[in-house]
Amino acid sequence: MSNSWWEIRILCDPQLEESVFWRLERFGCSGTATEVKSSALIRAYIPQFQAQLLDLAALSLWLAQDAILAEVAPPLTQWKLIDEEDWSSSWKQHWQITEIGDRFLINPAWLTPPENTNRAIIFLDPGVAFGTGAHQTTQLCLESLEMRLLPDHMGELVIADVGCGSGILSIGAVLLGAQKAYAVDTDPLAVQSARSNRHLNRIDPSDLVINKGSVEELMALVPDGVDGIVCNILAEVILDMIPQLTQLAKPTSWMILSGILVGQAQPISAKLEEYGWLVATLWKKDDWCCFNVRRNNR
Repeated sequence: MSNSWWEIRILCDPQLEESVFWRLERFGCSGTATEVKSSALIRAYIPQFQAQLLDLAALSLWLAQDAILAEVAPPLTQWKLIDEEDWSSSWKQHWQITEIGDRFLINPAWLTPPENTNRAIIFLDPGVAFGTGAHQTTQLCLESLEMRLLPDHMGELVIADVGCGSGILSIGAVLLGAQKAYAVDTDPLAVQSARSNRHLNRIDPSDLVINKGSVEELMALVPDGVDGIVCNILAEVILDMIPQLTQLAKPTSWMILSGILVGQAQPISAKLEEYGWLVATLWKKDDWCCFNVRRNNR
């Protein structure tokens, strides 16, 4: 049974998606997949030896507590053992080629890309990391990058991707013409996944630097600051991180922030204004929103 995996299925209110992903990541899960209709069905996988039945029961309890705090119905959590070869094919069958915005096409690495497309193709094998293009927050960030990274306004832009996950946003920025991108994540497995996806997209490591860490690592890598920042993580983490993100920015910098439920937007907006940021646009998709902000000094 050493090659067996727990398949965890969570049926929940779409508002809980981000917090469920966060719980699953902390729990040690791999290969998360989502189907969203009236409810979100999230699948995640973890080796059998890493989790006992009591651990799974505790995870179910934590998810129920998160739902109470969010004032939504508790999720339905189920799990079963599957063989390793079943896991490797089970989650991949849910990813399809996806067009996002006007300029991106997300192409799972195991599928043949379409012919004669004018879109920037991001080849992706997300592995254990968040960021497949399926989630609303990732789509909002990619659509925002399209508006920021226009061919006539590129110059020598340097981009930072905080909490990069699979690397989808920083890869997208480079494909649209950013001169250089720096991506960081505190999860070493996410760093590994992002580097693998960098290779899939034939991006030179000198054009996209991917390291383990957070904003402190970025400030060490780019002491003069960056031109643009993308950050798609939990709203609570973004709220605490705004002072550091401000230090990383130049006087003319902009930021794209998501992972934020519409109901969480007000405290984020207030904190941004406190630290000298102007909210240029606030885009929404279902229950999620994305801040497009710039420094309030011009």
